Amino acid sequence: MDHVVIGVDPHKLSATIEVVDQHEHLLGSGRFSTDQAGYAAMRAYAKTWPKRLWAVEGANGAGRPLAQRLLEAGEHVVDVPAKLAVRVRLFDTGHNRKTDAHDAHAVAVVAVRTTNLRVLKVDGELEAMRMLADRREALTRRRVQTVCRLQALLAELLPGQAKRDITTGQAKAMLATVRPRDIAGKTRRRIAAEELAELIAVEAKIKKATAELKAMVLARESRLMDIHGVGAVVAARILADVGDVARFADRNRFASWTGTAPLDASSGEQNRHRLSRAGNRRVNHMIHIAAVTQLRLDTEGRAYYRRKRADGKKPQEALRCLKRRISDAIYKQLVTDAVRAEGADPGGHCGASQESSAVDLPPHIDTSDQPLPDPQTRRYAAPPGTRKSQPVGTLASTG
Repeated sequence: MDHVVIGVDPHKLSATIEVVDQHEHLLGSGRFSTDQAGYAAMRAYAKTWPKRLWAVEGANGAGRPLAQRLLEAGEHVVDVPAKLAVRVRLFDTGHNRKTDAHDAHAVAVVAVRTTNLRVLKVDGELEAMRMLADRREALTRRRVQTVCRLQALLAELLPGQAKRDITTGQAKAMLATVRPRDIAGKTRRRIAAEELAELIAVEAKIKKATAELKAMVLARESRLMDIHGVGAVVAARILADVGDVARFADRNRFASWTGTAPLDASSGEQNRHRLSRAGNRRVNHMIHIAAVTQLRLDTEGRAYYRRKRADGKKPQEALRCLKRRISDAIYKQLVTDAVRAEGADPGGHCGASQESSAVDLPPHIDTSDQPLPDPQTRRYAAPPGTRKSQPVGTLASTG
């Protein structure tokens, strides 16, 4: 292995690099802007070493734009989790000051010492799916804001007739019944009409984006939507954020990445676990949506939830058990799809290799389901056989 490693500490407007060999000897360093001129200067500087490997910190986060540009240019790029870089910097000798140069050095050292970092690949379909999923999420937030503004205006125009979950048809019918004559009322109605028109346009865009995401998921021959509660939007977000499922050694690593695996908080003879707030929160939210959907329908998930409640689990704990179960099902389906796509036999479990690695390289965790309760609550019906005075189930809105 005679190639060099270029550690990159990326930022929005600049990127600091450090070049080291396989013995971690410093060969070069520099700081470049991320515009066209700075990127060209960085590439020209890196050409000094024909055999090079780029190690970008947070290639799924702040380093994504730079990593994608390098991949499009034909460079070899690996993703260095920020947690690993922090560990190297903390245990390094010296004053341990945090600077961009020290961060780039830590990233390069991680790439030299770690053999199972995730190798980035160009996948235009997944990148397009990720952008479209982000776009739909932004449209959904915009729709919520528009509905809130519209409801506030309707509450002033028609006191006492406001609806909790209003549709565009209901809003149009309500506006048709009011004809204010004062200037304030006329202005209020005009703004409400504009908000209604914006709501109609946003919902049309959401519907179009959902259809496109469904077509993309089906085009990749993914069967994630076969899982109860996993629709086109949930499946697209999971596929876009997971990427290559082979980077997860097993279902426990995947559950730790999705935030559905509780953290061991045992001490002495006390055996307990607490809720994990780590992991990919967007994917965790998608799994939460799938779990809530299963609870509302007559599915195996609802039966599993009721069994956990009957065993003495609190409603939130039972829900987290269900989320962990869904996480395992998603991982199994992703592995099955990957094996089928690669044409491997069922014995070649692509996700079972110990050489794979997750983005955050979480430690090995167990499958216990005794985390702490969530702060936010929502009501669900208690399982059959419980007293009416018993509190009904609760769950967090974001999982």
